Amino acid sequence: MSNLDLVFGALADGTRRAMLARLGEGETTVNALVALTRHKQPTVSKHLKVLERAGLVMRTPKAQYRMVQLNPVPLQEAELWIKRYASLYTDSFDRLDHLLQDERQNSPIEEQL
Repeated sequence: MSNLDLVFGALADGTRRAMLARLGEGETTVNALVALTRHKQPTVSKHLKVLERAGLVMRTPKAQYRMVQLNPVPLQEAELWIKRYASLYTDSFDRLDHLLQDERQNSPIEEQL
């Protein structure tokens, strides 16, 4: 399984996306993520393992806490992959926009207004 597969798999879950959104604001503790998600600690730990496997987060000990921080590199790789395909839909929208503009210009209703 490629790393991109792991990233998109991790992003497929709303709880994990919420955790990443929070981590985008800065590092936090596992307990803070438990409070954020309202899941029990073992469930949050399972989600964190999925995020870690995808390389999206790193956990480090700090005193008596386990700190979690975002690693944005895999998200950047996913963004680059998505951007390669963005032209497929933006080109389609551009063609539709031109078609609609042509229709408006040639519409008898427009001529009456």
